[in-house]
Amino acid sequence: MNVRFLPAGDTAVIVEFGERIDRLLSDRVLRLSTLVRAANLPGVVETVPTFRTLMVYYDPLATDGASLSAALENLLDNGRGAAQPATLWRIPACYAASHAPDLAVVAQHTGLSTAEVVRLHSASTRYHVYMVGFVPGFPYMGDLPAPLVLPRRADPRVRVPAGSVAIATNMTAIYPQESPGGWHLIGTTPVRLFDLRRPRPALLSPGDAVRFEPVTVREFDAIRAAVAADAYQVPCETIAP
Repeated sequence: MNVRFLPAGDTAVIVEFGERIDRLLSDRVLRLSTLVRAANLPGVVETVPTFRTLMVYYDPLATDGASLSAALENLLDNGRGAAQPATLWRIPACYAASHAPDLAVVAQHTGLSTAEVVRLHSASTRYHVYMVGFVPGFPYMGDLPAPLVLPRRADPRVRVPAGSVAIATNMTAIYPQESPGGWHLIGTTPVRLFDLRRPRPALLSPGDAVRFEPVTVREFDAIRAAVAADAYQVPCETIAP
């Protein structure tokens, strides 16, 4: 696989691994990010993984793009990094009609029952967090089961409520805060995806895994109250890569 090193202004280098979205390519992006952080390269400030690239920010007073690109290429050629364990998050989601405004439409478009849509989206599927972006804490997660793959809505909403669980193309996501959006809303989680009071404000990181756990409206309300009182921890566990 050809790798390209692209300048991004005078403070970042982009390492491009390909032109598609898939797990193997994502694994290469994440592995290089781990190698860069472990190598303590001079001037490196931050790494930002995306679907197919790794952006490496640097201090231009400490290094330059050409030197950093050479160091990154050396890491790719000689670095030895085993795949890292991941965190599996079990995120509660309510799929009741009151919390899932597009669920019936998704069922109609896919030819499935609403119960089958929920089953496919939730406990039967473990998602990979490819990247976080769009708004702070917004996780792009794949891959959806094939029967749920749909294009984005033709009429995007001006306001999507925080906590909305959504699907579009072969991805699923959670809106961390109210924002515009064109994805299909099939559920809601009471969990905070982004909270500046936490040491790491974004709950999910690239490389994490997610399962959605269906809850009733009553359970949703109870968890939301616990979240508001800072008395709820999202269930999670460490899993092998």
